[in-house]
Amino acid sequence: MTTQPPSTEPGAEAVPTCYRHPDRENYVRCQRCERPICPDCMQEAAVGHQCVECVRDGNRVVREARAPFGGGAVATPYVTWTLIVVNVLMYGLQLAGGNRLTAELAMINAGVAEGQYYRMITSAFLHYSVLHILFNMYALYVIGPYLERAFGHTRFLALYLIGALGGSVLSYWFQGDNQASAGASGAIFGLFAAAFIVGRRMGLDIRGLVTLIVLNLVITFIPAFGISWTAHVGGLITGGVVAGALAYAPRGSTRATVQWVAILVICAALVVLTVTRSNMLLP
Repeated sequence: MTTQPPSTEPGAEAVPTCYRHPDRENYVRCQRCERPICPDCMQEAAVGHQCVECVRDGNRVVREARAPFGGGAVATPYVTWTLIVVNVLMYGLQLAGGNRLTAELAMINAGVAEGQYYRMITSAFLHYSVLHILFNMYALYVIGPYLERAFGHTRFLALYLIGALGGSVLSYWFQGDNQASAGASGAIFGLFAAAFIVGRRMGLDIRGLVTLIVLNLVITFIPAFGISWTAHVGGLITGGVVAGALAYAPRGSTRATVQWVAILVICAALVVLTVTRSNMLLP
């Protein structure tokens, strides 16, 4: 804050007045433009006070906070919490409706081949047991906010859903035609892969994460657990590809374009694989 005491010397300059209120005598000046300002015109700044116009001009050039890899800055991971709530609600509906909901929405190749493509996504919101949903939701609770803050709300949601779809696509190719599968594991493994990509991109220590991924993959292939390896591996691969496109897109004005074009290309590839498999299964 710059102050200037009144002068009592003969011939002193005229008493300064607020530039917005000429009838108000004042000796405080704006830190930027140095015009006299009265208390009503003072706006607190990082250092001292500024006038209303300087604060307004400064706000125009303040850049919007961004997530590290594009998208708006995330204070609260709303998408993560919403996904957890939806999964829990769906499990509640499964318990209330017996096996009916599971039969209608689970991933069954024969159903998908008949045109029930919604199963490839809805199956990712169903679970077969309390332990099944607890494991998946705990993983989402731990890793989801980290990735949502890295990619922003929309990109994170795309990563999650495409990971789930990628798991279903691989199941469509290698799962038994009448074998049913369900669970968010494909999407969760996609998040595991994304966390690995982000960690590498940011130069973080990811040895613990690598160990976690390897252990889960080992468990996946143990027959006694009855786990759909196709959903896990498919989600892991797809999530890694999507995360790579998001994390390694060039910075600057073209980043968002590159990211969304890559996402569309990945989705198109999954659609082609799905249609190709349907044509093989249909008589």
